[in-house]
Amino acid sequence: MRRVVITGIGALTPIGNNYKAYIDGLRNGVSGAGPITKFDASRFKVKFACELKNFNVEDFIPRKDARRLDPFAQYALVVADEAIQMAGLDPTKLDLDRVGVVWGTGIGGFETIEHDISEAALWGPDDEPRYSPFLIPKLIGDIAPGHISIKYGFRGVNFGTVSACASSTHSIITSFDFIRHGRADVMVTGGSEAAITKASVGGFSAMKAMSERNDSPETASRPFDKDRDGFVLGEGAGALVLEELEHALKRGATIYGEVAGAGMTADAYHMTAPHPEGLGAKNVMVLAIKDAGLQPEDVDYVNVHGTSTPLGDVAETKAIQSVFGDHAYKLNISSTKSMTGHLLGGAGAIEAIACVAAINDGFIPPTINHFTDDEAFDPGLNFTFNKAQERKIDVALSNTFGFGGHNASVIIKRYK
Repeated sequence: MRRVVITGIGALTPIGNNYKAYIDGLRNGVSGAGPITKFDASRFKVKFACELKNFNVEDFIPRKDARRLDPFAQYALVVADEAIQMAGLDPTKLDLDRVGVVWGTGIGGFETIEHDISEAALWGPDDEPRYSPFLIPKLIGDIAPGHISIKYGFRGVNFGTVSACASSTHSIITSFDFIRHGRADVMVTGGSEAAITKASVGGFSAMKAMSERNDSPETASRPFDKDRDGFVLGEGAGALVLEELEHALKRGATIYGEVAGAGMTADAYHMTAPHPEGLGAKNVMVLAIKDAGLQPEDVDYVNVHGTSTPLGDVAETKAIQSVFGDHAYKLNISSTKSMTGHLLGGAGAIEAIACVAAINDGFIPPTINHFTDDEAFDPGLNFTFNKAQERKIDVALSNTFGFGGHNASVIIKRYK
C-alpha cells in the first residue's frame, strides 16, 4: 500500500484561531470555557460552553458569501484554507481529478435549522410559507466538502461523514484509505461543528450529558476527576492535508507526520452509553495498531476521547489497560477536551492535530482541571494532569467515540 503523510494543518478552536495559536493553548493548559454569549442562556440549566474567541468570519470570507453558509461550513472553509496554504498546494500544478475532500460533521447546519424553524413558528394561519432558497444548501451536512472543492477546483472524491462525535476521525480514515489504495493523491479532510445553539444546549442538557458547573465554567471539563459531571460543548474545526508520500516528496512539501493505521468498530450496545467494559474501544485500538504494523509497546501517547462523563472515562480507561497491559504504565494519556470542550463532529480532527503537535514539538498536552483522584482509575496511569509534559513522541494514537456506538482510532507517527 502507498504511504500517506500530513503536509498541511488548519485549526479553529476555543483556545486558538489557527494552528499555532491552538498549539500554544494546548501547551499552556488554557481553558476555552466561559459564559455563553451566542444567545441568552439565563433560563438554561447549562449557561456556559467553549465558544470561539475574537473570531470574525468576514476576516476570511466576504460578507455576501458568508451569509450563504451555516457557521459549520464557514469554519470548514477557514481551516481548509489554512491547511492548503500550509501545504503549499497550488491547484494549477495538481491533477485536480486526483484531489478530493472528505469532511465530517455530527449535526451540520444546526443554527440554520433552529433559526428557520423558529421563524416558521411565528407565521400566522393565513401567512404564505416563505423559506430562504439557501435553507437546504446551508443545513445539509455534506455541503462543507462541496464548498471546499468548488473554491479550489478539486474534482476528486467528495462527500461528508456523519457518525456523531466520531465523524471527523472517520473522515480522516476514509481519506487515508483513498490515498493508500490509489484512488487519490491528495485529500483535504477534517471536520467542523457549530452547535452552540438553544436547541443543542437544551437537548444535551436534558440528556444529563453536560456539566452543570455554572459557578466555575473554566474548570467544568475535568476528565478522570472524581467530581466530573459531564462534557462541555465546544465549537470550531480542524483540517489536515493528507498526501501520498512520493507525490509530497516530488513537489518538495514539508512533512509533519505520517498516518500509519486506523480502526473502526461498533459497540453494538446502547444508543448513547459506552460498553461498560470498553469492548468496542478495545477492539478499535487493537485494529488501528495492527493496521499500522505496530505493537502496543510502540505507542507513546494516547489522546483519549475523554469527555469528562462518569461512564465514558471509566470504559475507555479499561480498554486502554486491556490493550496495552503493562505498557499502559509507560504511556502518556491525556484528554485535550479538558481545554477545548467537546467539538462533537469536529473533535477527532483537532485531536489528531494535537497528536501531530505532540510528535513535532515534543510535548504532551495536559488533562487540565484535575483536583480529586478517583479510585475508579489506576493511580499508576499517567493522565498528564494539569501541566504539559516534555517527551519525545514517535507514535500517537487518537480515539474518538460517538453516540450510536461508533468507535474510530487513528495512528499518527513520526515520518522517517
